[in-house]
This record gives sequence, C-alpha cells and structure tokens, in this order.
Amino acid sequence: MNKLLAEFIGTFWLVLGGCGSAVLAAAFPDATNSIGIGLTGVSFAFGLTVLTMAYTVGPISGGHFNPAVTFGLWAGGRFEAKDIAGYVTAQVLGAIVAAAVLFMIVYGKADFKGVGGFASNGYGELSPGHFSMMSALITEVIMTAIFLFIIMGVTHKDAPAGFAPIAIGLALTLIHLISIPVTNTSVNPARSTGVALFAQTGAMSQLWLFWVAPIVGGIIGALLFRVVKSEK
Repeated sequence: MNKLLAEFIGTFWLVLGGCGSAVLAAAFPDATNSIGIGLTGVSFAFGLTVLTMAYTVGPISGGHFNPAVTFGLWAGGRFEAKDIAGYVTAQVLGAIVAAAVLFMIVYGKADFKGVGGFASNGYGELSPGHFSMMSALITEVIMTAIFLFIIMGVTHKDAPAGFAPIAIGLALTLIHLISIPVTNTSVNPARSTGVALFAQTGAMSQLWLFWVAPIVGGIIGALLFRVVKSEK
C-alpha cells in the first residue's frame, strides 16, 4: 500500500503542478494581456513535478506516475504484471483528485465563467494548433516511446547513480516544448483522464487516443532499449 500511496501522491502532484500551471498561470492575467509563464513555463512545470516526486517517492514506488511508464517498464522487464492494475488505479485516482482540487480553485475566481478546455488533450478542433488525429497519434506514440527509452537508460544499473530524476524531468520538459501545440501533450493516460472529466469540451470523446497511443509508445520505447542494450 505504501507504493500505491506514493504513486497516488506523485500523480496528484504531476497533474496539479503541470495542469495547474497551464490553467492558472500560462496566460495570467488574461489571454489579451498575457504576462504569464506561457508554453515554456508549463513545459518546465511538468518536468519539475516529475523531478521533485521522483526524488521524493521514487525509492518507494519507482516513481512511475503514469500508466504508460508502468506498461513500458513491464515490457522492459523492470516491473511485474501482477502490480500493473494497482499502480494504474492509484495513478488515475491521483489525477482525478488533483483535477478536482484544481477545479475548486478555478471555481473560486471572481469572474468564473467555466473551465473551458481545462488543460485537456485533443486533436482536430481540440488541438491547440488544430492538428489532425493522425498527427496526434504519431506525436503521442513517438514522444512516449522516446520518454520510455530515456527512462530505461537512465535507470539502468550501468547509468550514473542519482541523476535519473533530473534526466527524466528534463526529458518531459522537452517533450512538452515539442508537442503542446499538437495535442497539449499527454504521454500520460492518467493526466489526460483527470482533466478530461472536468473539461467543457469534447475531451472525453477523444480520450481513447490518449490511452492507446502513450501505452503503445511506452511499450515500443522500452522494447527498443532492450534491443539496443542487448549484448546478444
């Protein structure tokens, strides 16, 4: 249970910190007079949530905070299949609770008029840059594959000890810098699910892509690292 609680808290922090920065601070005070943190700030916010929690609870649970990471590490031979359901459940619940907390914060704004997209992911009309479903699918598969490839590498026994959270956090930052315009960046089904439940758009109807693509990508990236690292 301590591992599941660690995954719950870690994913809670990822969604509250990452999506919270997008909803509350990206265009503060408003879209017409923006002095907020913008795309770059949001990208770093996501990276910093993973970096800080990986150091904090990584030694307890492994610091997945993401169903795609859990499935990828299983495919990479680093995680047991019997523990997947518990980890994914804890991650999704953490994301939903974080989204609920963020909703309550936003609801308290004096001129509250709804949450809109609520940092949800999407393609077509729900894509920040109006990219197609195919563009979104390719982006999410490739970005998650590279993410898992990096995770597998920096957590390998041959990698320098103690630096993995930094590399993983910076990798997630770079992924967001690349792909926010395409899908608003998921690479994490739990993160996508939490905010989609509260979004005032059709995010729920497109949620399937942000489960399928990251998990497929995560498995591909982990298997690719096994091939690259193999001595056979």
